Amino acid sequence: MFDRDIWQEIFNTLKKNKLRTFLTGFSVGWAIFILVMLLASVNGMQNGFTGQFNDDATNSIFVRPGTTAKAYAGFEAGRRIQFKNDDIDYVKQSFPEDIEYISARYYANTTAKYQSETGSYRVQGVHPDHQVIEKTIVTNGRYINEADLINKAKVAVIGRKVAEDLFKTEDPLGKFVEFNNLPFKVIGVFIDEGDDNAERIIYAPVSTYQRIYGNTNHISQILLTYNPTYDLTKALEFSGRLEDLMKRRHKVAPNDQSGLFVWNYAEAFDDISSFSAVLRAIGIGVGFLILIAGIVGIGNIMVFTIKERTKEIGVRKALGARPRQIVNLVLLESIFITTISGFIGLTFAWIILAAIGPTIETPAFSNPNVSASTVVTATIVLIVAGVMAGLIPAIKAASVKPIVALSDK
Repeated sequence: MFDRDIWQEIFNTLKKNKLRTFLTGFSVGWAIFILVMLLASVNGMQNGFTGQFNDDATNSIFVRPGTTAKAYAGFEAGRRIQFKNDDIDYVKQSFPEDIEYISARYYANTTAKYQSETGSYRVQGVHPDHQVIEKTIVTNGRYINEADLINKAKVAVIGRKVAEDLFKTEDPLGKFVEFNNLPFKVIGVFIDEGDDNAERIIYAPVSTYQRIYGNTNHISQILLTYNPTYDLTKALEFSGRLEDLMKRRHKVAPNDQSGLFVWNYAEAFDDISSFSAVLRAIGIGVGFLILIAGIVGIGNIMVFTIKERTKEIGVRKALGARPRQIVNLVLLESIFITTISGFIGLTFAWIILAAIGPTIETPAFSNPNVSASTVVTATIVLIVAGVMAGLIPAIKAASVKPIVALSDK
């Protein structure tokens, strides 16, 4: 491998056949380029899907009521299920070891007014735990606490966009805003990793909004996070137990899929992982098929090269060259062409991804990239491909008999 004469001979051979060498190497470089870009695209799709859930804790479960589709326990079909405050306590008491955080949501809409500025926004009445579940980042002031909940305080945490709309450059903390003509004190401003719409929401104590709307104890939704040490199997098993519990409590048929809905983020990530695995397998398959085509091309070229150099090989063997030396010569030439051209394709793909990848941010496709392990794997594949491409021609060259080679015309 480190024989200077061998490498000089390889370079001389490549110089004599520049066009053929270029076309041969191009097929391998293109194959590696396509393989890397396909894998980066799969990662981009996975990043896009995962990014849509970044604004919530990844171990979240959402439980919302529906309308029954089947008669059950003396109740007719078409019954609207209604969650109440005591459902929160019941779930907490039923799963003390499984639940990390839990909160209700009470949905409402409001027209907010501050001085001459007005706007329409969504309001969510929540518990303090909601901050962790929703991954809400308070940048100014504080979030809702237990005292606000107990006192049914008219306080609000507003999104960044709400603050910009109503207060412009003024500090909103401590100011009073009218929500449907009722004064609420702004105690905090938050940002959210979701889109801008996530920052056009107003959070208030759930107890406050229940009192405003008829002194009710109704809630719109229950959301919680389960024990973060749970793997996928445990997470899905827990959400199954939670669904069974809520169906029994609200007299919903076990096989009724419309009475209430339990949605576990673990299911979404499992689906995303499965889908990404299929796409990745397809990408690898397509890339390798293209790479095999390149290997076959190099193999064919090496066969022609051996044919052209039959007399030269015969002279070498007549002068005492061993078959192993002939094999090494052919293999090194094949590996050199494959590796260099493959690295060019790999580098070109890497440059494109580094320059353009971070600028791509859409809900379904985000920051396509490849990991270091992919680069290492591609490098190994290149070397193996070079060996495979030159192996048969090398064996053929080593088997040439000197007397036959010297008489070849």
